[in-house]
Amino acid sequence: MKAAALLFIISVHLVSGGSHSLQYFYTAVTRGINFPEFTDVGLVDGQQFVYYDSNTRKYVPKVDWIKNNVGPEYWTGNTQKLQGEEAAYKANLVTAMQRFNQSGGVHTVQRMFGCELDDETGVTDGYRQDGYDGADFISMDLKSTSYVAPVPQAVITKQRWDGAAAEQVKSYLTQECIYWLKKYVGYGKSSLERKVPPQVSLLQTDPSSPVVCHATGFYPDKVMISWQKDGQDLHEDVDVGETLSNHDGTFQKRAELKVTPDVWKKNQFSCVVEHKSGDPIHMILTEEKIRTNSAGNNVPGIVAGLVVAALVLIAVVVGVVMVVKRRSDYKKARTSPPASVCSDTGSDGS
Repeated sequence: MKAAALLFIISVHLVSGGSHSLQYFYTAVTRGINFPEFTDVGLVDGQQFVYYDSNTRKYVPKVDWIKNNVGPEYWTGNTQKLQGEEAAYKANLVTAMQRFNQSGGVHTVQRMFGCELDDETGVTDGYRQDGYDGADFISMDLKSTSYVAPVPQAVITKQRWDGAAAEQVKSYLTQECIYWLKKYVGYGKSSLERKVPPQVSLLQTDPSSPVVCHATGFYPDKVMISWQKDGQDLHEDVDVGETLSNHDGTFQKRAELKVTPDVWKKNQFSCVVEHKSGDPIHMILTEEKIRTNSAGNNVPGIVAGLVVAALVLIAVVVGVVMVVKRRSDYKKARTSPPASVCSDTGSDGS
């Protein structure tokens, strides 16, 4: 499947307690796959609230709290803006292919940009980052108000974007983006600040496979999952996965423990799930609590749910997502402004 070449992992940015983020994803893809050629996805605190694609050519709400708090001019203005971005990104994709001396194949151009606000300290942050085919292409350094070009093909773009254009983008990320973030958080306060506890299960395909501690249905998205042996944290033989979105706006996460039955039956292993909705959940590993593929268990259904969640995440971010470096390298979320309120985050041309 051609789309397989485009499936990259994207991390929904996890903000700490008292912090909020506004994120947007612009993605353009070459023709010939079963995805729109251009999409924009907007998220507040990891929750998708707006969407646009080149098939419908309309900016639409994805949650009631935005639909009920803005007027028709908001949707009209943003639709017009994103129709312009659609044309620009299709052109940018052609330019990028030329820069990399490519004439065919499946390719992607994506911009991720956004801002974050810490309610407790008032500290703000933002970033803007562009990628091509799942690799870093160019990103903004807010401290120096200039762009960083990690590949030779992006040097000409850096030269064009540095200066007054970079100052304008910085102004958006540090001021206008924060303004809209505050508005959106106010609109969606009851939804965004709700706390839903995780449901925890222990899963195993067969006795020789890793034991999976699976937490799902929780909100907000920040959760800690760890394995303990006789009350002590384990770090070796533990693989903690990414946080994924569920179709209903909640989240799920898993942590695998590589251990043989003879070892865990002689010791006490437990999975600990920590979430702001309540006290930590301790799930002690016993044979009775493990759900397997054997008759009478529901692992196939759970696995199907994981696949659906992964597909939902892919669809939310357009189905074609590219990973650029994680927030540990660049910094937080990703935002694109409402069409009618920001003109400084356009495609800028490549």
